[in-house]
This record gives sequence, C-alpha cells and structure tokens, in this order.
Amino acid sequence: MTDRNFESRNTAASCQTMADVRHEIDRLDRILVALIAERQGFMDAAARIKGHRSLVRDEARIADVIAKVTVSAEQHGLSMSIADPVWRTMMDRCIAYEFKAFDALAVEARLADTPEV
Repeated sequence: MTDRNFESRNTAASCQTMADVRHEIDRLDRILVALIAERQGFMDAAARIKGHRSLVRDEARIADVIAKVTVSAEQHGLSMSIADPVWRTMMDRCIAYEFKAFDALAVEARLADTPEV
C-alpha cells in the first residue's frame, strides 16, 4: 500500500508518545477498513455465484478460516484471545451481509422474470 495515509512513522518499539501510538493505530484502522471493504466485495461475489441460499453459511468453510487464522496469528504473534473473536464476529457479520446480498439478487432476478403489464 503506497498511499501516504498508510505510511508508518513509527514501530511499536519506537513510539515515544501517545500521539505516536494513536497515529499508528489510526493508520492501521484505515488499512483495516480498506481490507474489510475489499473482503465485503467478495461477499457480493459469493452471493452472486452461490446457487442456493442454503449455501451461504458454510460451517466447514468457517472452521477452515479459523484454522488458517490460528496459524497466521501464531506466526505473527497475535493473541488468539483477539484473533478468534474478531474473525468469528467478522465472519458472522459477513455471512449476514451475504444473506442480504443473496436475497436482493433473488428479488432482482424475480423482477427481471416478471412480465410487464
């Protein structure tokens, strides 16, 4: 990410003031928002691609994501007391979003199939 708003001024170890810490947290929040928005776009794609509403919630996929997050969290030193609830909540909200997107697409498809009177 080359956006100037994403440029770091400090590492956690080099921060000297709370202003330094807050600057970096705000920078990371902007990055996280952009990444989560990108992830949300793939929920729209999933809603479009999945053929049936019953496929929206996939328990095997949820378990797979948590397993991958666990490995990644361990590699990066992220506490699972943070990672697990964050990803479970994010997946829950993404699934709810995908249900709405799937339903909206189904309504659009029905309207497109309805002959005009």
